[in-house]
Amino acid sequence: MPPESHLFYLSTAPRPQLAGAHGVYMWDVDGKRYLDGSSGAMVSNIGHSHPHVQEALRRQIEKFTFGYRLHFQTEASEALASKTAALAPEGLDKVFFVSGGSEAVESALKLARQWAVVTGQQGRWKVISRFPSYHGCTLGALAVTGYDPLTEPFAPMMQAMPKVPAPRAYLDGLDPDEPATGAHYAAMLEERILAEDPETVLAFLVEPIGGAATGALVPPAGYMEAVREVCTRHRILLIHDEVMTGGGRTGRFLGAEHWGVAPDILALSKGYGAGYAPLGAMVAHDRIVAPVQAAGGFLHGFTYAGNPLACAAGLAVIEVIEAERLVANAADKGAALKAGLMELMARHDFIGDVRGKGLLLAFELVADRTTMHPLPAGLNAHLELVELAYQEGLIIYSRRTRGGRTGDHFMVCPPMIATREHVAEILDKLSRALERFAPKVRAALAEAA
Repeated sequence: MPPESHLFYLSTAPRPQLAGAHGVYMWDVDGKRYLDGSSGAMVSNIGHSHPHVQEALRRQIEKFTFGYRLHFQTEASEALASKTAALAPEGLDKVFFVSGGSEAVESALKLARQWAVVTGQQGRWKVISRFPSYHGCTLGALAVTGYDPLTEPFAPMMQAMPKVPAPRAYLDGLDPDEPATGAHYAAMLEERILAEDPETVLAFLVEPIGGAATGALVPPAGYMEAVREVCTRHRILLIHDEVMTGGGRTGRFLGAEHWGVAPDILALSKGYGAGYAPLGAMVAHDRIVAPVQAAGGFLHGFTYAGNPLACAAGLAVIEVIEAERLVANAADKGAALKAGLMELMARHDFIGDVRGKGLLLAFELVADRTTMHPLPAGLNAHLELVELAYQEGLIIYSRRTRGGRTGDHFMVCPPMIATREHVAEILDKLSRALERFAPKVRAALAEAA
């Protein structure tokens, strides 16, 4: 029996102590091996313990481990900023480093607001986002999050922001490949802007491909382009939350590249540092940053912004992604994995949808594939199937699909170094977990009938 832990987190589910990790695999202290089928929380894009990143960290440690950003420039932070600007859409060449995704989103919101203030648009303060969505756990990021269990307890402490429906065509009975569908959801954004008064709206915040709250939701045809046009027409900033999609996981370095759409500000984290150090970034267009700097500077910051160890790790991660052609590998292995998930869907009628791009994939469980009615909430499928997969030595990630209260989806997002053999192993372990789970589904549905 392990000693009592003094740590506390969201879950109290017992978990073994981690002994080691390499590539796509992790081992506990008893020697059991797990395939990291979700890259942690969609973080470990280049796998675990990559020697190139380890060496980069060693080299930086030998020089210095901290230099406060107001006192010194550092080679690591300057190099990573230059590389990030080169990978971002044209014009987005100003980088502000943070330690994680919540900080990146929070920074984007505050930069947008300060830009409005210093350019004589003090009346613009509302940031429209989508429901469901998840953008972080700080109060500012929660205010633009649409996930009831996480936001409701803190509602009195924050300024809740307007929401529009996420473009869940598969639930609304619409064809996601039809441009009219994308136009339909983009029209909802414009209607909300007009209802709020466009002169009070500051920005629209969107994940190009959905993350945990919507389970790798791919927008319908024309949506991203239409959203960009709406924002431009109303002089509203477009902020892309690429915390989960950035770093190559979707088969492009940035998720929005699939549609050739550029934001005014973007947020990066997770795979950007790939778990080797706490790292994220906000990247903004100079036309937004320049007036803020001219007015006295960005009124915001974190102690570890631009930390040289984190930046050295981040630069090395990008070097691995490029040298090993991992973006292309994510597209290739993602297609194979998605095809395998579709085969599992054909075998299990309680799988109602498979979606995503590259190695950002998910499947959703339902009680009825025709109506897309969710499984009984009391079944806790999002927890039960994760546990069964864990017993099989496969780590996957789950969330409630319909705003946090009902529905069940599962993220299957292995590291971008995954091979065909790894894909086959994931599907084999997941198949066994689904076979064990199927009787529980049948029993729950029979009881509910």
